[in-house]
Amino acid sequence: MFQVQCLQSIEKTSTEYYSKYSIGPFIKGQSTTVGNALRRVLLSNLKGFAIIGVRIEGINHEFSTIPDVKEDVVDILLNLKQIILKSSGILPEAPLLARLHIKEPGILTAHNLELPEGISIVDPQQYIASLTAKSDLKMEFLIAQGQNYVTSTKASTFLPDGFLAVDTVFMPVTQVNFFVETSRSNASSELESLILEIWTNGSVTPSDALSLSAEILENTFGILKISETSSDLISLPETTLQENKEEHLETIFIEELELSVRAYNCLKRANVHTLSDLLQYSAEDLLEFKNFGQKSADEVCENLKKRFDLDLRN
Repeated sequence: MFQVQCLQSIEKTSTEYYSKYSIGPFIKGQSTTVGNALRRVLLSNLKGFAIIGVRIEGINHEFSTIPDVKEDVVDILLNLKQIILKSSGILPEAPLLARLHIKEPGILTAHNLELPEGISIVDPQQYIASLTAKSDLKMEFLIAQGQNYVTSTKASTFLPDGFLAVDTVFMPVTQVNFFVETSRSNASSELESLILEIWTNGSVTPSDALSLSAEILENTFGILKISETSSDLISLPETTLQENKEEHLETIFIEELELSVRAYNCLKRANVHTLSDLLQYSAEDLLEFKNFGQKSADEVCENLKKRFDLDLRN
């Protein structure tokens, strides 16, 4: 009988949950297929809430300092990136607004945020900044739901005027590992079990993350069911196919290109994190990046073609 057994479950801190599962038995070879699919969905397709932008009264750009505040704006943006949010129920798709208003000196943490209904903070002690003297510090925060990782460069294109973009990590799952072993429930070597390890940031439990990803896979493969035999081909509108392709590319990180350290670091410094980001550039554009030479450009083009059958734009 097919079983999902929790072998270990640990809540190390409020922002680090870990669970280990044994799933099976599978026919030999199937467990690797299921493991790869679950890992990809767990890391890329689960939704989460995060701060995408902040408006600080009297501040117009990120390279500013705030009177009577120890940190500069860049440091504050980095601290806001670390705040982990979770929801309790169904919330509207439109971004939500949170506020912070402090007058007395002291340490500001996530606990000081005035959050909208339905949103809570996983770690209220997450540090934001220090107010060194009496002042009148006012901030507004935009909270949105999303998938994966969105850079501040991309987020700034859809933020209202006056808001500074924050590099946003929506992913509730931080790490996934799996391996295959011979099934314990059967002496036959033809059956095997999938051992799956899941780490989350505390906004969801590993068990909920596993259930959600299984549901996503079930819905995805359910589309392929054919209710009656027909020789007619099923076609999707070209715009739909293009949108699906673009969305898929946003979930593939450049780590999967298996580039050399030099080429990888140059792309990261240029805020190129996914294939969708990379395909915005031509080979000539890449040469404009600092320390990015022709050899690195050729390597990117070759690996992109070899692994994903894609080309940079002309």
